[in-house]
Order: sequence, then C-alpha cells, then structure tokens
Amino acid sequence: MEPFTVSTTIDLPREQVFDYLADIANHSEFSDHYLVDWRLLREDSRGAGAGARFRIRAPLNRFSWADMTFAEVQPPYRIVARGRGGKFNRIKSMGIWEIHQGAGSTSRVDYTYETVPVLPSDHVMELFGGRAWTKRRAAKGMRRLRAILEEGRQRGKHVATAAG
Repeated sequence: MEPFTVSTTIDLPREQVFDYLADIANHSEFSDHYLVDWRLLREDSRGAGAGARFRIRAPLNRFSWADMTFAEVQPPYRIVARGRGGKFNRIKSMGIWEIHQGAGSTSRVDYTYETVPVLPSDHVMELFGGRAWTKRRAAKGMRRLRAILEEGRQRGKHVATAAG
C-alpha cells in the first residue's frame, strides 16, 4: 500500500503527546474501533522494543491478526513502529508518528502508514478498498487521540495489558 498520512492538532505540549504515544498500551484506546483484541508482547509497554498483537476488524479480512513493535523511539519527536500481518504474517507494515511543536502549547501529530504486499493477491486486496478503508480508520483514530488527550480521558476500559 502506498504511504498515506493523517494529521491532527492537539492542544497540549509535544512532550505530553509523545509520552502518551510512547506507551503502546495506550494505542488501543484511540484505535479500538478497528484494531481489537490487543495483547502486549512484553510487560514493559514503553519505548523501543515494546510491541502488541491485535486483530484488524476489516471487511473480507480472513487473516486478521497483525502485530507492531516500536523500532525507533526518538523523544519527543518521532516513533517508528514496524509490524507484520495477513496470511502467514507475510505483509510488512510501518507506521510513523511525528510530533511537531505548534504555536503556543499545541502539537501537530502526523501519522504515516504503509504496507508492502508480497503476493499479487495481497496487492489486489489493497487496491479494492484496503488503502481507503485503512486511511479512514486511521483518521478517525487521530480524532479520537485528540479527544482523549485534550479531555484527559486516558487509561479507559480498553487499555491493553500483558497476557498472563
């Protein structure tokens, strides 16, 4: 899938936004409308190496499990997550969150996402709505992220925890 970027402006300093995003357990709060059944890959859910496995609730998605791991964490600017999904986890993915300091105490968060389909059938699925569907869900997630942070609703009922 060709990369796409969705953005939002949050009325908080960049450091606070970064601290929230650097904890992968928090990602289930703003993306649980399409990424469900979150499982952490280790106890420490913060920083480089933190990861999670989840299901993608998408139409016609037979192989819904995917994962992502924070590969790079550069405070307070950037987080790079690499992952895999699809049948036999053959489709590589990459998500990048970049946090820019705005005017006053605002921050602009840009989320860029891309996948690398391996087989022609994977590419066909992306052509028939996969990219547009994912972009709409990511944009909604960014709106939810802004609402959660600005209204102080962190650590709700949907926070991911480590499996026992």
